[in-house]
Amino acid sequence: MRDGYRSLMACLLVAALAAALLATPVPASAQAPPTPSEAEVKVVRYLKDHVQPGERVIVSQLYNEVFTAEAERAVLNRLFNTFFKMPLYLAQHQKAAGKPPTLAEISEQFDFRVPGEADVMLRILESDPRLPSFIRRNELSGEITSVNVDRILTHPRFGKALELTISGWEGREAPAWTATASDGQATGSAALAGRPYLLYFWFTNCPPCLRTSPLLVELDKTYAAKGLHIVGLNADKVLELPYTDEDRAAYARTLGMGFTQAQLTPEVQEAFGSVSVFPTIFVVDAKGTIVKHFVNQQEKAALEAALRLALD
Repeated sequence: MRDGYRSLMACLLVAALAAALLATPVPASAQAPPTPSEAEVKVVRYLKDHVQPGERVIVSQLYNEVFTAEAERAVLNRLFNTFFKMPLYLAQHQKAAGKPPTLAEISEQFDFRVPGEADVMLRILESDPRLPSFIRRNELSGEITSVNVDRILTHPRFGKALELTISGWEGREAPAWTATASDGQATGSAALAGRPYLLYFWFTNCPPCLRTSPLLVELDKTYAAKGLHIVGLNADKVLELPYTDEDRAAYARTLGMGFTQAQLTPEVQEAFGSVSVFPTIFVVDAKGTIVKHFVNQQEKAALEAALRLALD
């Protein structure tokens, strides 16, 4: 009799857990990692076999002599653009988290889908003589063990943007910015003048963003009535990710992201210190002053405390 009762209770518990999971909507893109295209697999495999220490990868040569298909060239272009974003990301992550990102976190940030792709990109960074040697890695695992932020700070291409991020945004006047919302209307610092607001930099299928967005939905329900305005700046296009407007709309709708959604532009990205870590959040008070700057995923309590500070 007692065993039967325990079995019944176990079944009820499993059923309750299953119902709870089914009741929580999850975007299709978040249910499983996206499958890499054949072109991406081909390009990454080639680079994995041909990157040599101390030898710069000549993109134009690959473009003209190796990868002639349009899809392959599109992958090559995206990786080339990513190459120049990675040093800032590595340095910003090091400063924000106090440790280097893992290969898995790098893959999440740059939507690397082929196994070993993050390692290949780091090898390209390490092999390029134009860049200072600023990372050390574990020879067996390939994981980064240290990031020399000072060497990136002194680099003419990356130093200025990184210096602003490291010196701190809090207490500074928020940069002027403008963006086009998903409904076609313009939004920006001028439209929000005199109102506290939160800027949320995110991209579709970003795992830390997937965990952050529901928190902002909850906070929006509480603080919108108190005058707070949340704007999500989606970075899909500046990151050259293959998501459509329909994908973004479905993603936002499934998560209940009722706050304003707009497209991030290169100009706005640069104005806010060349944001390289997603999510990144800026909380601005009614005077236009940045009261809090968050890099990467945060707990709800920290976000809520920042909103209260902006509303005071």
